[in-house]
Amino acid sequence: MSFLIVLLILVIIIVIPCVKIVPQAMSYVIERLGSYETTWKNGLHFKIPFIDSIANKVSLKEIVKDFAPQPVITKDNVTMQIDTVVYFQITDPKLYTYGVEYPISAIENLTATTLRNIIGELELDQTLTSRDIINTKMRSILDEATDPWGIKVNRVEVKNIIPPRDIQEAMEKQMRAERERREKILQAEGEKKSSILIAEGEKESAILRAEAQKESEVRIAEGKAEAMLKIKEAEAEGIRLLKEAKADEAVLRLKSYDALSKMADGKASKLIIPTDLSNVVSLTSTIKEVLKSDKNNQ
Repeated sequence: MSFLIVLLILVIIIVIPCVKIVPQAMSYVIERLGSYETTWKNGLHFKIPFIDSIANKVSLKEIVKDFAPQPVITKDNVTMQIDTVVYFQITDPKLYTYGVEYPISAIENLTATTLRNIIGELELDQTLTSRDIINTKMRSILDEATDPWGIKVNRVEVKNIIPPRDIQEAMEKQMRAERERREKILQAEGEKKSSILIAEGEKESAILRAEAQKESEVRIAEGKAEAMLKIKEAEAEGIRLLKEAKADEAVLRLKSYDALSKMADGKASKLIIPTDLSNVVSLTSTIKEVLKSDKNNQ
């Protein structure tokens, strides 16, 4: 009876550890007598005691590795430090287990050598502005190189690019000079636009003043012309009214006196007024005599 109990205990001790449950996103590589036998996926599995063994437990999740900065030399002989981040995933647990020794270290070294090769073909300015090109080339090269290891490289990112201190200072001076140049250009453009606007304003103001003066002179001339026209119309109306009224000799004599009073404002030294204003010929002769007499006296 005691023998059966001991045998049962031994069976339990031996059998229970051979029952394995593989969790989600994990794979177990199984060896039988030292040789690869199979790969267990997630679920319940049983291995043969003392014959089967678990060679490797592989995670199928995407793995992110941030590698330390690597010294690289550009095409124009500038040494800088660049660190990278690699996103990869194990697609074949068997190849991952038997394909390469220390696969993570292998990926790190492969990343460093690939980065040196790519940067060696670029100059400093291209390196600083071509992160996307560097990332794409590295991902393509690493993905192809890691296929025999059962690894798929999904993404590679250049995290930091650290040039030497003197290069950083020179770049800062260049950026400062570029900012100052742009500031001067913007200031000059602003002054130019301001001068143009002022000149255009003065031009428009001069044009408006000239137009206003022209319009004023036109209005004054039109007013004078209209006034003269009114005067002439009034005189014509007066003559017409005199004709219609059949003015007598006394009225005409008064009009003649009015005309002679205007003539008195002239430069003649003598003025003879005939008693008979109706005799125009006699008046003309008298005026001629007066002018001749004045000439002889001179």
